[in-house]
Amino acid sequence: MKLLETRQLTTGWQYPVHRPVSFALKRGEILALTGPNGAGKSTLLTVLAGCGAQVFSGHLQREPAIRAGFQPQYLPPVEGLPLSSAELLALTGASPDGLPPWLAASFSRRLDKLSGGQRQFFVLWSILQADADLLLLDEPGNHLDKDGLAILPSALRTRAKQNVGIILVSHDMRLAQGCCDQLVNMEPK
Repeated sequence: MKLLETRQLTTGWQYPVHRPVSFALKRGEILALTGPNGAGKSTLLTVLAGCGAQVFSGHLQREPAIRAGFQPQYLPPVEGLPLSSAELLALTGASPDGLPPWLAASFSRRLDKLSGGQRQFFVLWSILQADADLLLLDEPGNHLDKDGLAILPSALRTRAKQNVGIILVSHDMRLAQGCCDQLVNMEPK
């Protein structure tokens, strides 16, 4: 059964920002939205997440009662926020089981005391472990260090194998081609 399907869908804010796009995603599949800056990839992701933007034309169908997890491209600032990595995972219901060894050592440290790559991976991990049917990830490789980038494809594949559909936006074609079942190239209007 299709988890999500679009047919000739156009989205935007005040006006459509991309050409019509069609795709279907099943549980256990990973789909990458690729294309140049300004092609509407992030805008489409916000529509799929129900977080803004609007549908101008076409069709969007979702499995009923779908639970979605959404990771926007830009993380909220955490400077001065006394929240540890362990507390972030507890707040989001994410399990620390399976955290890479290089992150396990930072598990109890405050987020604002971690490197940008470590912080990004903890936030990404909290989304990857979310109780969701569909994960929407906007540039999940951004700000990751080399260790994070190395483990990202297997972390995505592992989560997809748990009957979760994943749509990610990426400019990193190595990531997209290395772990995605489908690539959808978007073009600006």
